[in-house]
Amino acid sequence: MTSDPFFHPVSGMDLPRFAGVATFMRLPLVTPDHPRFPEVQVGLVGVPWDGGTTNRPGPRHGPRQLRDHSTMVRAQHGVSGMRPFETLACADLGDVGPNPADIQDSMARITAFYDTLVANGTRPLTAGGDHLTSLPVLRALARERPLGMIHFDSHTDLWHSYFGGTMFTHGTPFRRAVEEGLLDPKRMVQIGIRGPMYDSEDRDFAKAEGIRIITIEEFHARGVSDVMAEAREIAGTGETYVSYDIDFVDPTFAPGTGTPEIGGPNSWQALQVVRELTGVTIVGADLVEVSPPFDATGGTAFLGITIMFELLCKMAENAA
Repeated sequence: MTSDPFFHPVSGMDLPRFAGVATFMRLPLVTPDHPRFPEVQVGLVGVPWDGGTTNRPGPRHGPRQLRDHSTMVRAQHGVSGMRPFETLACADLGDVGPNPADIQDSMARITAFYDTLVANGTRPLTAGGDHLTSLPVLRALARERPLGMIHFDSHTDLWHSYFGGTMFTHGTPFRRAVEEGLLDPKRMVQIGIRGPMYDSEDRDFAKAEGIRIITIEEFHARGVSDVMAEAREIAGTGETYVSYDIDFVDPTFAPGTGTPEIGGPNSWQALQVVRELTGVTIVGADLVEVSPPFDATGGTAFLGITIMFELLCKMAENAA
């Protein structure tokens, strides 16, 4: 429990939600050089970078829009009653400054930033950025041992390469993570996979490695509770990373993303899947691929930050 008001968000009863400097969920800004950084248990981090995007760019602008819309987050979960900001010391840790002209340098910068969090014992909740962001984050979090992963997406992101040998795109992060020993493929589940395919190479890799893919057809046929019961069983009791691509959600509800695929879950199901993570040992999580240029109204970002609040509540609940 943290009763320290320093780590509590600014209430809309004290300062209107349209006023003040935007931080994630109106939390204090505590960069790693801040004297109170050692106390932060969960850090919300922006990674404004889309160097891995292969089609429609824009997720580099995601963290800023997500921060702006996060002013609507309040202190208590409406269903569970969880008050995460009183359970864990949470703070906005700012952005990782990428190098927009160099993928490798950007990934090195991201990993170095998250190394600081790992050394401090701070669990990250990340706002991307495109999905390649997950790889350098995992390089820090899984440096000592492979993690399990529960992955919500319409794409597997298990491709070997793009354009004849480009190994690092938003379609390859989890192939690299398995190859580098960052993820245990037997403890990986990918939920919501759908859409036209180039070929079956990514799914063939998943089958060979033991990665469980739950297609959108199976998801809709079985329902959220049944699918998530299997996801929890696959993850087990070991340390697990949760990665949530906003394109998991049907573009009717989340049009602001680079590679939308029709036929996905609605916004209610988008929240339900996170609420079913009870008992999962979440050592880090991300919400990626919010692309403001494709949804200037901000509805996608509002859904994205609501999902992040659900993730934060689950991290707090599972740590309590």
